[in-house]
Amino acid sequence: MLFDSKNVKINNLEFSGKYSFQYMENLIIENSNLDTKDAFWHSKNVTVKNSIVKGEYLAWFSDGLTSINCKIVGTQPLCYCKNLKLINCEMIDTDLSFEYSEVTANIKGNILSIKNPKSGYIIADSVNEIINEGSIMENNCIIKVRKNHK
Repeated sequence: MLFDSKNVKINNLEFSGKYSFQYMENLIIENSNLDTKDAFWHSKNVTVKNSIVKGEYLAWFSDGLTSINCKIVGTQPLCYCKNLKLINCEMIDTDLSFEYSEVTANIKGNILSIKNPKSGYIIADSVNEIINEGSIMENNCIIKVRKNHK
């Protein structure tokens, strides 16, 4: 869709398709519903606010992705990321999340599984499975589950 574009602002987009925002730089998306595989691969400085982002392999190899008040849905999201920030987000049916990512995440609700996050921290209401095995690099990410969440 917008492959390799720069300095783009999007609001109220309903989108379904593959590879939609790859290699983009300085992208802002707000109040949107995105159903897209490999959405933000190799993107830089992307902010997504108040949106639903659904699909497989979301944001692999991205640098500087910030997601605020979003719902993230799908398998193996947010892997191999640098400078990844999730603020007040939900992760729905997300397994094998954050593999080898540098992440700062505050998640409402449950994460199915987290696999070998590289660094930073992840806070969530619950996590079904934390996988720390078969890693090809050192992983120092702190994972905390909230006590007394509602």
